[in-house]
Amino acid sequence: MYMAYIPLMIILSSCLGSIAAMYILMQERSFAQMIQLWVCVILCMFFNASILAQMKPKLVFNLLIASLLTNSILVIVNFTFY
Repeated sequence: MYMAYIPLMIILSSCLGSIAAMYILMQERSFAQMIQLWVCVILCMFFNASILAQMKPKLVFNLLIASLLTNSILVIVNFTFY
């Protein structure tokens, strides 16, 4: 079932990452906002790269959780300030 869940994981991580990036970019441009955007993009890229590199499923799952948690926190933080 791991191969069947890969597209769902990619869509989930990428959609949440793009929502986080949207809320970050809706704020004024400051150094802190660019750091948040950098973290958002890097985590999504690490997750997608781990799938493409066919790493162990446990590592892929841990990167998915890290990506989802971090991007959720970024969405909540930037949504409250918008």
